[in-house]
Amino acid sequence: MSLRFRFGIISDPHIALPHTIWDSPHRFHLVEVSIPAIEQVLDHLTQLDLDFLLLPGDLTQHGEPENHAWLADRLSRLPFPAYVIPGNHDIPHAFATDKSIGLKEFPHYYQKFGYSDPNQPYYTCKLLPGVRLIGLNSNFFDAAGQQIATGRLDDNQFAWLQQVLSETAGEFVLVMVHHNVLEHLPGQSQNPMGQRYMLSNAPELLALLRQAGVQLLLTGHLHVQDVAQQGNLYEITTGSLVSYPHPYRVLEFYQDDSPNGELQSTHDTQLEIQSHHITSVPGFPDLSHTSREWMGDRSRSFMLKLLTQPPLNLPLEAAEQYVPSLRYFWADIAKGDSQFYFPEFPPRLNRYFAQFGAIALQENEEVVGEAIDNQAVLSLGGRLRSL
Repeated sequence: MSLRFRFGIISDPHIALPHTIWDSPHRFHLVEVSIPAIEQVLDHLTQLDLDFLLLPGDLTQHGEPENHAWLADRLSRLPFPAYVIPGNHDIPHAFATDKSIGLKEFPHYYQKFGYSDPNQPYYTCKLLPGVRLIGLNSNFFDAAGQQIATGRLDDNQFAWLQQVLSETAGEFVLVMVHHNVLEHLPGQSQNPMGQRYMLSNAPELLALLRQAGVQLLLTGHLHVQDVAQQGNLYEITTGSLVSYPHPYRVLEFYQDDSPNGELQSTHDTQLEIQSHHITSVPGFPDLSHTSREWMGDRSRSFMLKLLTQPPLNLPLEAAEQYVPSLRYFWADIAKGDSQFYFPEFPPRLNRYFAQFGAIALQENEEVVGEAIDNQAVLSLGGRLRSL
């Protein structure tokens, strides 16, 4: 028996109807292109005979009811099923306001897209025979209903997840959650600037997933193209559709069994990852260049924080001289498969930034890493390799 299926991923589309767009001088992403960009992607995906589509959060600019309604309607007209989860932008507050929906409202907008129980902000469903999706809610709020700075799964969700995983024997399980569970940046779980993109209780989740034999996590939030691995568990995070380099993914799973139903080898179960990019939309004929410059124009304060906070702790005056060279640093991280070398920097500083590259040169001049962030083959139970 063989299993083969193909699916798409659109992450962090930040849908914003024109009349809902509001600006911020520090916003890295171009919500102005959200509608034409997703229309272009959906036009492409409908030509590919997909089995389903996944959207791992930040569906809207900032939880506006009309933006949620627009997306739910657009997804309902696709020729294949779509499944969503909430991101931090989709539910900015636990309770609805005059500008955004609350946690209880989210499942009601997306009952056709995973939430068969509209009273629960997480779900599981069978995508295909032998294939299960678990959609988690990583938004967490304090007693006043304010969103905390990191992602977190609450106790009730953990108990529910443990029960669901106990019933998945013999199934291939995909887990979709907005916040990162594995690190995609060096020291991400320890750095205040990186922690906000992760689950604060990631170790507890990882223990559950390992126990159940889960091998695939699909996340967003960080707005970068990256594939991370820890043992037999892989996490694919997909960049934002409205942020450089405006990516989306098409993945194909294939598993070939022997006649007696046994897997022939670890390499007979593979996931091929292909990435695509939106390069132009009406009003933005050279979107790649425009958004890269947009990000560069807004990078100064971000880079100063990175240089002056732990672990570098540079004095502000020293940090100022390095900022111009780092204008495109985050943009290059976002596109994936980048290498970093700043010969004008002191050796310690150069080594620090080199480790952010997909392929890095270590102190002993050993080259480590592979260009696997955009095009790769993931061999479940084996290793990743670039296409």
